[in-house]
Amino acid sequence: MIEIVLNGERKNIPAGLTVTSLLEHLEVDLGRVAVELNRTLVRKRDWPQTPVEANALVEVVHFVGGGRC
Repeated sequence: MIEIVLNGERKNIPAGLTVTSLLEHLEVDLGRVAVELNRTLVRKRDWPQTPVEANALVEVVHFVGGGRC
């Protein structure tokens, strides 16, 4: 297990995860999120090979659909 900061909160996760596997571990819908790792936006195509290391700062932002009122 390693510790990261996820959306401002300390969290223990399994070691060796990539961005993709972290999102799957967190049960996040991969289709409607953006991920920032250590204050850098990670392109979706890079998620599978981008490791999440100990003490990483991770922000997961969910997109919310909207429409006209």
